[in-house]
Amino acid sequence: MILITNDDGVGALGIDAITRTLRGLDNIVVFAPDGARSGMACAITSERPLTYRLLHKEKGLTIYSCTGTPVDCVKLAMNEVILEKPSLLVSGINHGGNHALSIHYSGTMGAAMEGCVFDIPSMGVSLLDYREGDSFEEACRIARIVALQTLSKGLPHGAYLNLNIPNIPKVKGIAIGRQTDGKWVHEFDKDEDVNGEPMFWISGYYQSAGPDYPDNDVALLDNGYASLVPCKIDVTDYALLNELKNWEL
Repeated sequence: MILITNDDGVGALGIDAITRTLRGLDNIVVFAPDGARSGMACAITSERPLTYRLLHKEKGLTIYSCTGTPVDCVKLAMNEVILEKPSLLVSGINHGGNHALSIHYSGTMGAAMEGCVFDIPSMGVSLLDYREGDSFEEACRIARIVALQTLSKGLPHGAYLNLNIPNIPKVKGIAIGRQTDGKWVHEFDKDEDVNGEPMFWISGYYQSAGPDYPDNDVALLDNGYASLVPCKIDVTDYALLNELKNWEL
């Protein structure tokens, strides 16, 4: 069974596209938020109860919506709804990229990370465009290739995949790379409400930091490749761990 979720909501074009693409590989269960939950990262809901609803059921496909975050969807599906461990979790296809530092803010990648917590081979899939009506044809073609390889070869314990696809008619291929170092700058546009009080709209752009490795995900995407970055749940800096042992603590 393949579990599919996202952060754009169960009615988003991207999740419909990837669901249709993966049909036939295994039984599909879609368990996704009932609306957009972008930027939720690994957020969970603790101040109110969660509910879910069956939207559609046919042979090989079951679709649920959930009132929670993407991570809530994975947790609730695995704890209360699905009676078997999925062979694969796919989160996406997200409307917009989740490369470089964006992985830390992304609800798409939060769900993939949570799948990894449940020891499910998991991948997040994102298309580098936010416009409505985008074609997901190339993104689906690339995602299916990676999904098939993941189903065949599996992933190590504690590892998950971040796949980003440029929005171009023909992607050159899939390139294995690393997360780009950098940060978002000029992150807000200032405005005023009706009372003249300041308010802020999230904005800005990503500024890469050196060294500029040729296999970083931004460079790969800019050159027309889909970037595939292996990620880990364990965020321990083992080099620094050894150095800290020499501190006078």
